[in-house]
Amino acid sequence: MMRGTILATLFLGPVLTIILSSCAVNPVTGEEEMMFFSPEKDVALGRKYAPAIEKELGGLVPDDNLQNYVNQIGQKIARVCHQPDLSYHFAVVEKGGANALAVPGGYVYVTRELLEELKSEAQLAAILGHEVGHVVARDTMAALSRQIGMTALVAAVGATDDSGRGVGGASFVAATLSLQYSREDEKDADMTGLSYMTQAGYDPNGIVETMRILQELQTYRPVEFFSTHPNPESRIAYLEDRIARRYAGLGALKVGTEEYAEKILTPLSQMKEKERIKTPTLEPWGTKEKPAF
Repeated sequence: MMRGTILATLFLGPVLTIILSSCAVNPVTGEEEMMFFSPEKDVALGRKYAPAIEKELGGLVPDDNLQNYVNQIGQKIARVCHQPDLSYHFAVVEKGGANALAVPGGYVYVTRELLEELKSEAQLAAILGHEVGHVVARDTMAALSRQIGMTALVAAVGATDDSGRGVGGASFVAATLSLQYSREDEKDADMTGLSYMTQAGYDPNGIVETMRILQELQTYRPVEFFSTHPNPESRIAYLEDRIARRYAGLGALKVGTEEYAEKILTPLSQMKEKERIKTPTLEPWGTKEKPAF
């Protein structure tokens, strides 16, 4: 009996030490949560698999001015967040529907299609603030551990192949692209994003406008943003309530409709027109005229 107790103690001791040392305070909620990986591992994962994730999303939109503009807005958000010392990367990708996603370690992507739906810089700041909220709270790592399991996540952390083709890497990339946050995570990210965008100087109503745009789009077709970011109950209502109670006394903050049109909507429209011209129009079968001889 004594021998069994000693063996159990020897075995469980290190496990309990790992578990107890794996608790971390969520800087967004202030609550203590179980975290099996350090923030440094988040950064390493993001750096390792960001290229594979970008590739799966069709690559970056080939417009340096547009990319710089989005990154500048994102960096404004990053400077006022709970972890401003993290190195953040903001980029626009070609595919993925109308969506945005956060990769562990400070990598934030917004899709071209989502940018085409937005109308102002404040609305974009709302999206980026929401995603930075997920990064700071480490929601992505928690959701990944639920979705692919700790074994696969450990394999992704330890994988030497950073192409995303290995078993661990492939699971990580696929899960990140189809990740589903909890509704509680979404509400926290909404509130955090609202705080960040306002501190960065943007009109808080931009987040309400963004949710209305997405919900209106949802009436026509499924919106990818809501498939990965479940829509909490009364989302617009609690955002409007928070704005009325906390931000009503603020002076005029930036909306940035003209800047957004110049830096985002016009270039994307021109890009779409060039793509349309390059794409050949196929003639219906059997309508081509025969040579006159």
